[in-house]
Amino acid sequence: MARIRLGMVGGGNDAFIGGVHRIASRIDDRFELVAGALSSTPEKSAASAEALGIPRSYGSFEDMAKAEAAREDGIEAVSIVTPNHVHAAAAKAFLARGIHVICDKPLTSTMEDATALEDAVAQSKALFILTHNYTGYPMIRQARDMVASGDLGPIRIVQVEYPQDWLTSSLENEGLKQAEWRTDPTRSGVGGSIGDIGTHAHNLACFVTGLEVESLAADLQAFGVGRTLDDNAHMMLRFTGGARGMLWSSQVAPGNENALKLRVYGEKGGLEWSQEDPNYLWFTPHGEPKRLLTRNGAGATGPSQAVSRIPGGHPEGYLEGFATIYNEAADAIRSVQGGAVRAAAMGVLPGIKAGMDGMRFIGACVASSKNDAAWTKL
Repeated sequence: MARIRLGMVGGGNDAFIGGVHRIASRIDDRFELVAGALSSTPEKSAASAEALGIPRSYGSFEDMAKAEAAREDGIEAVSIVTPNHVHAAAAKAFLARGIHVICDKPLTSTMEDATALEDAVAQSKALFILTHNYTGYPMIRQARDMVASGDLGPIRIVQVEYPQDWLTSSLENEGLKQAEWRTDPTRSGVGGSIGDIGTHAHNLACFVTGLEVESLAADLQAFGVGRTLDDNAHMMLRFTGGARGMLWSSQVAPGNENALKLRVYGEKGGLEWSQEDPNYLWFTPHGEPKRLLTRNGAGATGPSQAVSRIPGGHPEGYLEGFATIYNEAADAIRSVQGGAVRAAAMGVLPGIKAGMDGMRFIGACVASSKNDAAWTKL
């Protein structure tokens, strides 16, 4: 199939996540980046476009949406990789013109914006895809498949943690842009670590188990001097079906780089997975020795093999997992263009529901913590 013509909002030449999205979109050769509103000023945007070899540059996402929709060779999809407070307005501008949206998480910075975006998605013929990229790892697909197949039996316990250490010192006061906007409630929203990485942990726990969090009791802290948003969070979780869980997110835990871990325990057995060692999944049937399952190795299931690109023993990781989201987004976009039902085209891709679930998670965390960690419904 012809490559999908892709645009990008945000993600200038020096932006980490913009670079990740560009690489991910190219790994399976499904997209061609042809337009961008890459920065906050037309001059910076043009400079980034020239450096990256992007043919068409715009000074704003509004100009880009209008101009690209009017072209016969205009973009078919757009990646939104801005700080959180820009997500909703940018996404709505493209959805209104029938251009598919691939948006970084969390969904928005406020519930008001999230609700407006949810309405815009419902009214548009275009798809909305949220890049919860950790759902794209082969061994996460294997874990999800094993839970759904009953290998663990009814789920009892879910433990997920996502500690980092990069905000242990006050980098927001040292000119680091990534730290500046993430610690600024006007750009990040009401959640700090819970919005930035806690939403990933919450989404992953729900994605693998097929359960939803009904209520939580959260204790949020802002250890960084002068910070108003949390940089550490502990919480207990109650899931549908009676399962119980715990979630820890932190960006002030020295010695942790990107230590996302998931443990799921059922009546018949348990699973353990670590993002920093993503090609391995530990499975322990109750009363039997622990078993190591490997990506594309013996015992690999169909959903895992479907998103594994190379033979076992050759590591795949973060960029490939991210690329799986883009590859499945391309499949969904082509299916919709062929007249398929939108829900069926989305498959396992995270979309507006995952985004709204994440926003309710953030809101419940903040409300619970303000009420002395009282149990709060999502």
